[in-house]
Amino acid sequence: MVKASSGAGAIQHRNLPLLLLQGRESVIARFRPLLNDAGLTEQQWRILRVLIERGPLEPRELVERCRISSPSLTGVLARMDELGLVRRERPDHDQRRLIVQATARARRIAADLAPRIEATYAALEQRLGAAFLGRLYEALDELVAVLDDTRGASPRASSVPSAPLSGAARRPRAAASRPAR
Repeated sequence: MVKASSGAGAIQHRNLPLLLLQGRESVIARFRPLLNDAGLTEQQWRILRVLIERGPLEPRELVERCRISSPSLTGVLARMDELGLVRRERPDHDQRRLIVQATARARRIAADLAPRIEATYAALEQRLGAAFLGRLYEALDELVAVLDDTRGASPRASSVPSAPLSGAARRPRAAASRPAR
């Protein structure tokens, strides 16, 4: 086992949050130019993609699905409303609620982006391999399912390994083996 530093209290595991951020940045860097060309921010795209795939939602649902804080979402939705990308309405039957939906303009932008987005996914699959990408999706889905505590339930203890993690979790990046492609 390789330790990050020596001495009592040294952290022996790789920095998983940082590694996930680095992976996210490596992926989003391939999509960012497409979004910029369409005049969209990453947050706006996440919101539009969820609204287009799921239909109209309440802001609290967008917070949960898009992983955007509520204060940030309020500002982003206001700007998207000004740009004609979303429509925010209060249902007649319950004026306390707010429903957000993608506009026809937003749907056109998404449709125009779709071939380029799909081409980027195809390039990622070509570079990483379909099998590795499939395992990555499965691992991330499992990670979110096991650790997501947004509904107030505790993580599934039976799904969390009780044995020490593999050496890969403790090795520095250069020593970790690369996945098969």
